Amino acid sequence: MADRGAKRPTVSVPDDWPAHPDLTLALNGMGGFDWDLDSGLMHMDTPALEVFDMLPSEWDDRPATLGRRVPPHEAARLDALVARALKDGSDSYGAYFRVRLRDGALRWTHSQGSIRRDSSGRPRRIIGVVRDASHEYTHAAERLAVDEERRRHTSVVERTTAALAHARTVREVIAVLADEQGLSRLGAENVILGLVEAGRIRLVSEGKAGSFVPDLEYTRVGDEFPMSEVVRTLTPRYVGSRAAFKRDYPRLWPAIEPLDVHSAAYLPLIAQGRPIGVIGLFFERESDFRDQERNVLVALGSSIAQSLARAMLYDQEHDLAAGLQQAMLPRRIPGVVGAQIAVRYRSARMGRDIGGDWYDVIPLPDGRVGAVIGDVQGHDTQAAALMGQLRIVLRAYAAEGHAPATVMARASAFLNELDTDRFATCTYVDADLSTGAARIVRAGHIDPLLRHAEGICRRLPVAGGLPLGIASEFRRLDYPVTTVLLAPGDTLLLCTDGIVEQPGTDLDDGMRRLAREVRSGPQDVQQLADRLCETADERTGEDDMALLLLRRLGAPEHDIVGRFRQHIAPADPEGLSAARHMIRAAVRAWGAAERSEEIELVADELITNALLHTDGEAVVNIRMPHSVGRLLRLEVEDHSSSLPRRREPGEAGVSGRGLLLVDRLADVWGVEPRGSGKCVWCEFNCS
Repeated sequence: MADRGAKRPTVSVPDDWPAHPDLTLALNGMGGFDWDLDSGLMHMDTPALEVFDMLPSEWDDRPATLGRRVPPHEAARLDALVARALKDGSDSYGAYFRVRLRDGALRWTHSQGSIRRDSSGRPRRIIGVVRDASHEYTHAAERLAVDEERRRHTSVVERTTAALAHARTVREVIAVLADEQGLSRLGAENVILGLVEAGRIRLVSEGKAGSFVPDLEYTRVGDEFPMSEVVRTLTPRYVGSRAAFKRDYPRLWPAIEPLDVHSAAYLPLIAQGRPIGVIGLFFERESDFRDQERNVLVALGSSIAQSLARAMLYDQEHDLAAGLQQAMLPRRIPGVVGAQIAVRYRSARMGRDIGGDWYDVIPLPDGRVGAVIGDVQGHDTQAAALMGQLRIVLRAYAAEGHAPATVMARASAFLNELDTDRFATCTYVDADLSTGAARIVRAGHIDPLLRHAEGICRRLPVAGGLPLGIASEFRRLDYPVTTVLLAPGDTLLLCTDGIVEQPGTDLDDGMRRLAREVRSGPQDVQQLADRLCETADERTGEDDMALLLLRRLGAPEHDIVGRFRQHIAPADPEGLSAARHMIRAAVRAWGAAERSEEIELVADELITNALLHTDGEAVVNIRMPHSVGRLLRLEVEDHSSSLPRRREPGEAGVSGRGLLLVDRLADVWGVEPRGSGKCVWCEFNCS
């Protein structure tokens, strides 16, 4: 009710008042006061005291005494107004407030004060008038009610527009408009929303009270419904009463009749000169929808239309990118003998964002299988397109039988040749499920997890190289290979960072949390994949994510610590080098690190002899049983029936040392026929 600074008719108060009272104040039904701010005393004349219904004998020149007549909440409001005027440099103020009379009735009063300051601007004195304003408050209340209604209408548009600014999808636009908070913001009982599609109106939100078009999700633009009429004419339609509903829309009346709805406004949603939808607002009150309210509703419809058009564009682009990505992901995962595999992909929930996450399962020569997880930088259609190209190229290189390090290096070179500023992270696994040997290379990607058959889950520290594309740029295409042994029942988990990252948390914390979830999850990889995706969706949704689980089947081997088998083709130096790495890793993993170098050296000699002196491939087998002696047995098979001979090399001899080395390093060795070929074997005591 304060009107500080208002341009009201004022009565001049002389500076020497009250020494020389101005009689015109009393003649106009006003009283005067002089408030000395230094002493805190306020002098009021008799007419001013009459305004407060106080006797001269009751007044002691102290403002606090007015508390007998001014209610506390009115006094607090008046004090705050005066304090603000004194502080901000104002030279006057005015306010309406209520006074409680002797009989307990409340009376509206108006006070206007002039603030006198010294040369430094410090307030020293307030001279003013008070008057009975009860006769004029009716007009003031009407004016304030109009102003309040105008502010309320403006606030509806402003608050709704502000809320819609954060809505990126059509679903989010509907949530802003149709939930309880949205209905309260709009002052409506219910809201419905329809989209124009190919000459029809599809009801996408029918609000909390049920459908307003009985049994019809779609209505034609030519139907006799208010939404159809609005789309045809591109003008709003206002229904002011229930009688108007019954008279003008008989087909709609059966749905309206049981509802607490007395009026409605249907607004066209127009974007770029064409109707994209229509919104219906339903109110509990009857209304004639005067010009001011109609103008507000039209402005509201325009704001909603712009937000809806933007949201529809987001949804279309998201669907396009998601469709592109889904088309480039493998349509089915091939069956793999000896393994159970589960894959999952979840796109981001935030608007049109779509990323370059992908997975793949690749059949490899000699019964092996390749597993790939990767992520192209960015969240757009270009990232999805690059993902598709990279997936196909990496699959081709792997299917040709190249070693994992070679596959990764060639994929990096390919991405660099595309002349794009994007890079990609990737993890590639070449697994032999018959032996459990898995060779892993990592290009800037997060580490995999391994859950053992007994339930323990741990992070695998895989040696890594630079991300694809960057590695070629810096000419660092060496990707180290890490070999792990998958025992029957073990599960290998590969994923992108979308499943572990959470705003405000460290990546390592996310990996530890994921390991706990895997450890407590079901053994079935399909069920486990669903569980992990559900928990990730609950935590975040701001990034897309891909997941691949590979579980080696078979009963756990309680009598075998480990088993390893590898085929090495002739003239394949990469295969020979990889076999050395795997043998060393396997032996150390089985707890025989002290003899790993000797075993690796003997294996290298036997494999090299088989490849040099026989036709065809060499097959290496290693196993370590549970026993008191813990004898590790190494076997190398070939397709020649000729038995090797140990001989002493001459002083200048460069051959004949292989079996001599085997004899010196192995505890025992021998040769036995094996089908069309033979097997050279040796054993090492690793107890």
